[in-house]
Amino acid sequence: MAKYLLLKHYRGAPAAVNNVPMDHWAPDEITAHIEYMRDFALRLQETGEFVDELALAPEGTFVRYDGEGKPPVTDGPFAETKDLIAGFMVIDVDSYERALELAGELSAAPGAGGKPIHEWLELRPLWGEPLVITE
Repeated sequence: MAKYLLLKHYRGAPAAVNNVPMDHWAPDEITAHIEYMRDFALRLQETGEFVDELALAPEGTFVRYDGEGKPPVTDGPFAETKDLIAGFMVIDVDSYERALELAGELSAAPGAGGKPIHEWLELRPLWGEPLVITE
């Protein structure tokens, strides 16, 4: 088994086919999207392929160690993950091909108008896990 991170992006990835921002969706469209995500995760729990998932809040802060005293905190001016990453899911699958299959399925979550988003998801293996890539 290999663990992969599926990242949902606000921006930074190629535009989705149904590229309407979530803040322009009707409440029932948001509910349908969340239900799709929940059902997807429940199905992966049943197969043993689900590890974790979270949607991320839009606020965030950069913090770093700066020697003794209070650490510096900033809200920019760099691109921050709060502007880029909407959420994530971690899966534990038998192969890279299975990870691709699940990422493609998750990309079809409904969006505006109830139509699949066809969003680009970033698929990344978690470090320390063996990579299984065949061509």
